[in-house]
Amino acid sequence: MLTPPDTTPATGSPASTVRLTTAQALVRFLSCQYTERDGHRQRLITACWGIFGHGNVAGLGQALVEAAAQDPACLPFLQGRNEQSMVHAAVGYARQSGRLSTHAVTTSIGPGATNLVTGAALATINRIPVLLLPGDVFAGRPADPVLQQLETPWAGDVSVNDTLRPVSRFFDRIWRPEMLIPAALQAMRVLTDPVDTGAVTLALPQDVQAQAHDWPAEFFADRVWHIRRPQPDLGELERAVRLVSAAERPLIVAGGGVHHSDAEDALRALADATGIPVAETQAGRGALDWDHPCALGGLGHTGTAAANAVARRADVVIGVGTRWSDFTTASATLFAEPGVRFVNVNVAASDGHKLAGQPLIADARVALEALTARLGTYRVPESHRTQYSDGVARWQRAVDEAVAAPDGNRPPTQAQLLGILGELMEPTDVVVNAAGSMPGDLHRLWRPRERRQYHVEYGYSCMGYEIPAALGVRLAAPEREVFALVGDGTYLMMPTELVTAVQEGIKIIPVLVQNHGYASIGALSESVGAERYGTDYRFRTADGRYAGPPLPVDLAANMESLGVDVLCPRTVAELRQAVLDARKAERPTAIYVETVPPAPDLPALESHAWWEVAVAEVSASPAAREARERYETERRAQRRHL
Repeated sequence: MLTPPDTTPATGSPASTVRLTTAQALVRFLSCQYTERDGHRQRLITACWGIFGHGNVAGLGQALVEAAAQDPACLPFLQGRNEQSMVHAAVGYARQSGRLSTHAVTTSIGPGATNLVTGAALATINRIPVLLLPGDVFAGRPADPVLQQLETPWAGDVSVNDTLRPVSRFFDRIWRPEMLIPAALQAMRVLTDPVDTGAVTLALPQDVQAQAHDWPAEFFADRVWHIRRPQPDLGELERAVRLVSAAERPLIVAGGGVHHSDAEDALRALADATGIPVAETQAGRGALDWDHPCALGGLGHTGTAAANAVARRADVVIGVGTRWSDFTTASATLFAEPGVRFVNVNVAASDGHKLAGQPLIADARVALEALTARLGTYRVPESHRTQYSDGVARWQRAVDEAVAAPDGNRPPTQAQLLGILGELMEPTDVVVNAAGSMPGDLHRLWRPRERRQYHVEYGYSCMGYEIPAALGVRLAAPEREVFALVGDGTYLMMPTELVTAVQEGIKIIPVLVQNHGYASIGALSESVGAERYGTDYRFRTADGRYAGPPLPVDLAANMESLGVDVLCPRTVAELRQAVLDARKAERPTAIYVETVPPAPDLPALESHAWWEVAVAEVSASPAAREARERYETERRAQRRHL
């Protein structure tokens, strides 16, 4: 996906060398890497997160402090508190930067390195570039084993860092200094490739980090990685145009690739020209403003009933930059029209051929522009436009009712909380979320008013992502206010980077929603016959269940103890004021709020789209048997699109 990088001539003759340690050479090399797209050039690696231990302190640690002394802008260092969190922060930064810039993350060996695995999986699944630099065991093996080394009797070249292989798009271990040159170049290639990108790991044995080598000066020349926009194959384009031109009830599904390609304007132009309605995946949310005439909102299990109704009737579905996950397809039950056909616009061929679709392998923006031009005067039938517009209008009226909070003296529901945030946040503010019940509510209820306002990580749906990712977003876009929405379960897993926010003066606004347990998984547990077992944060009762009083945990005081200012609104009116005060604050300021269930007379905002979670086939529990009956009924609607 890349053209060969440009390099500026190095000082001196082609044979000139620079004597540096491996770590010093890597830091200098990273400071010289750039990306360019559409004439805009930026640094590829703009900072390095790190926690130092014996496996990296004398190598990369020494190299970073020396580089900072010579040039503070060479590779700025950010001190983290948890290795997984540092990867999440780098991912948040890279996603907000349109995958054109990212951060590096350095750790020691052993537990510091294995703590990277969850973050690496998240980055690779979401196809977000991040560079991981874990320390590793001694290449020279002066003592075997060393501290924190995994002994593998049948393979002497294995270390715990090999756990990063399956979750990295590129992995190499630098056994000798000179190995860094080809490995570093391959690492940059993968980081900047729209198809192959994800977590990239260069494992660095601690003795090799400190070893000196005579490096070619050309290795440190400025290097620009040009990210081109692949054009569609004319044959694929014509076949796609024929399918769409014949469609009576077409649908566009906008995925994260629309944002990665900066293709929002091209998508809007296609919708304006044709009237084709647009539904959005979690990653694609905000591809169209919520009030655009063609905007249906979220699609799939966490989506809107309006979008899912259109999907069931669609005869041609144009997927743009989507992986077609089970949440999007309602576990292969959503697209119910017998003759439905798919057109898959994607830069990755592996995604372009899913659902037996007509592939259109190209950059999303270029492909959408080409489709708009080739479709000419095509417009959807007026009956289709009327039907989907009426459905959206009904859905929006239901949303208005769900988020309305006329009584300012009552505690808010979660829907009302989201409604107040949506009302008081500026269009350029960012809301960050990843796990629990809020991704579903956000997908259904949020009304995005700007292309990068909605930042929900739902490829890995990783609890603990929100606070560190908010740091990364704010570092990438310091002009934006960033709200990190977390439940109490997520917060207890990974609150540590609040200390980093305070230390670095990075203003973020965590919104901690207290519901005393794993509310989302509790609801799922009940639906599959597991009776909410083990999902509430309560004391044990005599029967062994967690059904006693709520735990006496003060999470507001906990946040305050980490140095964050905390606002504790108890009513709708106080919540409104807290949001305004937090936005005006100049330092990290959290909002702690306990929500209440919605009134029983309010209609539930259901997506009417299934998600398959296997249910016990045999059970003594009546609840589990009933859940199995429902499961078997839903499975009958599954189909393979061939």
